[in-house]
Amino acid sequence: MRRAIVIPARLGSTRLPEKPLREIKGKPLIRWVVEGCMKTGERVILATDSERVGNAVADLGVEVVLTPSSIPSGSDRVAYVVERSGLELVINYQGDEPFVYPEDVERVFEELEIGEEVVTLGKHDRECYERSSDVKVVLDSKGYALYFSRSPIPHFRNHAEGVYPIKHIGIYGFRRETLLRFVELPQTPLEIAEGLEQLRLLENGVRIKVLLSENYYHGVDTEEDVKLVEKRLTGS
Repeated sequence: MRRAIVIPARLGSTRLPEKPLREIKGKPLIRWVVEGCMKTGERVILATDSERVGNAVADLGVEVVLTPSSIPSGSDRVAYVVERSGLELVINYQGDEPFVYPEDVERVFEELEIGEEVVTLGKHDRECYERSSDVKVVLDSKGYALYFSRSPIPHFRNHAEGVYPIKHIGIYGFRRETLLRFVELPQTPLEIAEGLEQLRLLENGVRIKVLLSENYYHGVDTEEDVKLVEKRLTGS
């Protein structure tokens, strides 16, 4: 297969120790992610620096690639896999995102198939506006990202019909050559200022297509996130 979902998962985490192995409703977080991705019918590869993380999903039959602990980011971990494979199209599915929707995965791959270089997801979400933990994105008239920020964007000085805060969902689709070029580029000023690596792409003139979704997404990065995700998975 020339395309795959690659899940980067690093055992170390500053805010949530051993995050991939953190139990959520009786099973490790990484297992929720892998099981969800495998239900899409796509080829799934787990890229991790820990045998313990790989062992947590070994019985699922997922491909596991052990990557060096020195790799600095999830994108670099995905690129490590892509560089050593024949993959042409890849989705970087965050290892802390337990909600997976086959229809959104297919939409991302469809855009890559017709030639988009980078594709990601967003969602109209008024509640995200004031939370610095939520990344916001503003789009042009054709659905491409103009800017990403942890700050509330756009600033609503006036009411504008049809303009809503859009929460960025950190799931990325890449064409092979774009991903490999991206990880070789030096960090850029806005990327460093905001702490958002996707700004490196925009600062280097790479367009990012944003597909809007109505599905629920919530990554796990804190104890509060664990509680929210468990509540949602319980259906309460």
